[in-house]
Order: sequence, then structure tokens, then C-alpha cells
Amino acid sequence: MKAIRLLLVSFIALSVSTTNVVASEESAAAKIQRAMKAAPSSISAEAEIRDVTGWTLADGWPVLREGSNDWTCFPGVPLNPGDKHPMCNDLVWMAWLNAAAALFYEQVPWTFETENVGYSYMLRGDARVDNNDPTGTNPDGLWDQEGPHLMMLFPTKLEIADLPPDPNAGGPYVMWGDPNAPGVGDTLIHVMVPLTDRDR
Repeated sequence: MKAIRLLLVSFIALSVSTTNVVASEESAAAKIQRAMKAAPSSISAEAEIRDVTGWTLADGWPVLREGSNDWTCFPGVPLNPGDKHPMCNDLVWMAWLNAAAALFYEQVPWTFETENVGYSYMLRGDARVDNNDPTGTNPDGLWDQEGPHLMMLFPTKLEIADLPPDPNAGGPYVMWGDPNAPGVGDTLIHVMVPLTDRDR
């Protein structure tokens, strides 16, 4: 479990170091508008919108707009300062994100588990990452920048054992972990489902 914590903290620290942080006085209305572009309007129109800074253990990220459908959208990826790739998460993904924030900011032990499949939309794409290594320390890694996509969390790796860990294989693929190997990848591993063509 210590290795899992170190890997997650390394991933978050790398995200901070590799993202251009630009001071901004962006309005709440602008953040809400961008956040709503992360998912189909059937989801984002009634979703709660939260900011990406100001997380607390008691309340999570600050609410910019109340919602009514159990989805939460962000104007960027939480825990990645300066990021402007919006995302919309169901309850499972929100539990995962809050567990990551609790670990990073408050050193709360990692306890996230799910019995249900979790979904997260990023219809405006994502940042460039090493698909094999969330720490991004290997310049020769499998670096890729995904376009519009859906992300999925599963209760165990059995459900994804037949998916490739290569974004260039075509179709859904596994990010940040080998679905057929034990180890710290169990924490961050998830499935990427590309939704359109993208620039390589």
C-alpha cells in the first residue's frame, strides 16, 4: 500500500510540474461553460459544477453550480493545476478523485474500492501523458495525447483482462497498469474509450 501511495503522489506531483500554471481571474460563469463541454448536454445540463482548486476533506472541491443528476463536471482535471481539459464524472469517479485528493493533501490512506463500473467523460480531450507510467519520468515511454474519450473504472482487473495497454492498438485500451499483472497499477488503472479520430 505504501508503494501505491508513493506512485499516486508522484503522479500528482508530476501533473503539477508538467502543467503550465497561468494566473487567471476567470469568472465562475466561464468555468461553468467550459465544464459543461466535457459531456453530452443530457448529462452536463443538470450536472453539479465544481471548481478545480480549494479542495477540503469535508466538502471536496467548491461548488460553482448545484446539480440534480448525480454527475459532477469540472472546468479542468482536479489535482492538475492550470489544466483546462474539462471532465464530467459519475459518483464512482468522484469517489476515486476524492480519495486521491485525500491521500495527496491530507495523507489519508488509500481505501477506494468500487462494486460498480464508473464513468467519466472528457469530450474535449486530455493532456499528453505516458500511458504506461503515471509518474511520466520516462522520456521513452508510450506518450500519447487522447482526443475526446470516455474513461471507465471497474471493480477488478478481470473485466479488462482482454484489453490492450496500447493507445495505438485501436478501440478501448488500458491506461496506467497491466490488466494481467498485480501491483500498484490496481490503484490508477482505468479504461480509455476513444470516441473520435485524433491527431497523433
